[in-house]
Amino acid sequence: MTKYDKDILKKKLNSEQYAVTQEAATERPFSGEYDDFYEDGIYVDVVSGKPLFSSKDKYDAGCGWPSFTKPIDEKEIVEKTDTSHGMIREEVRSTDANSHLGHVFTDGPKESGGLRFCINSAALKFIPLDELSSQGYGDYERLFK
Repeated sequence: MTKYDKDILKKKLNSEQYAVTQEAATERPFSGEYDDFYEDGIYVDVVSGKPLFSSKDKYDAGCGWPSFTKPIDEKEIVEKTDTSHGMIREEVRSTDANSHLGHVFTDGPKESGGLRFCINSAALKFIPLDELSSQGYGDYERLFK
C-alpha cells in the first residue's frame, strides 16, 4: 500500500487534481487556476501539503502553465526521465507524495539559472502570504522579507 491511499485521494481531490497527480495527466494550457496568478505566497503539493514553490520564483513563461525558476527546497522535488508522447523530457514529482507535478525544461530565465519548472495548477494549492502562519507555514514568511 502506498503512503497515500488512492480511494482516500479520490475523495479528497477533484477529478482533474487526481488525474494530474496520480495518473500523470496534463491540464489544458491556459486553463489552470494559477497560470495567470501573481499573489504573494507559496504553492504546496495538493496531496501532501508539502511546500514546493514560492511566488517569488514564479514568472510568466507564456507556455500556459505556472512556471517557476526553482523549488523552495530541491529535496522536495524528484526528477525522472519521461519518454511518453514520443518525447524525452524530465518529469517533476513531489518527493513525499510522489505526485506528478509537471516537467522541468532548460529554457528558463538565464539570470535565474536557466530552468523552467512547468507545473500543473491542479497539482498545487496556493497559500497566501497573510495566511502562512495560520495555516502552519509560518517558517516560509522569511522568503518574503
